[in-house]
Amino acid sequence: MRLLATKSAAVKVLASAALVGGAASVAGLGTFGAFTSTTSAAQAVSTGKLILGQATSVRDMTIPAANMVPGDTIQRTVTLTRSDDTEAFGTVKLTTSTPTGTLLTSDTTNGLQVKVEQCTVAWVKDATTNNLTCGGTLSSVIAQRPVLGSDVLAATSGTLTALNGTGKSAYLRVTLALPDTAGNTFQGLTNNISFTFDATQRATTVL
Repeated sequence: MRLLATKSAAVKVLASAALVGGAASVAGLGTFGAFTSTTSAAQAVSTGKLILGQATSVRDMTIPAANMVPGDTIQRTVTLTRSDDTEAFGTVKLTTSTPTGTLLTSDTTNGLQVKVEQCTVAWVKDATTNNLTCGGTLSSVIAQRPVLGSDVLAATSGTLTALNGTGKSAYLRVTLALPDTAGNTFQGLTNNISFTFDATQRATTVL
């Protein structure tokens, strides 16, 4: 008899617990009733692009130079371009390098010297010489200095004005000179020099 009473009490307790839980569930249903409204918006986003190109030009760097003697100069053209569908440039930098150096590049006094000038129009080759002449306005981009080294060309206002302007072209003349002071130790030397132009993006802004 005592055992049965214990079971009966247990059943009542469980039933009561279930009833309380059910009541809580019913009470909770009333909290979800509310007015709602929804709206949305879509923002289109696209990124710009940066493309520094090079156009063909008279006596460009594909023409090798041979048989230099002290006092000789080499004149070559580089035409940098920016297409209409690209962002404006913030800076343009020129880096020169060589895979295997000789006295031509390691001797900063008697070795090759470089300077870069800009013309507002394309350079023109003289009819009877290899001189390149400017039929527009001439400006200096890099004053004469040893051909190799870091920070050969940082951004210059003249170069950027041309590339970011209506023409979007910068007409450059690169001149390499072997000084008169180069002695016999410079005979028979060979070097390949790479000229690399890097452009960076314009200054950031709020769009």
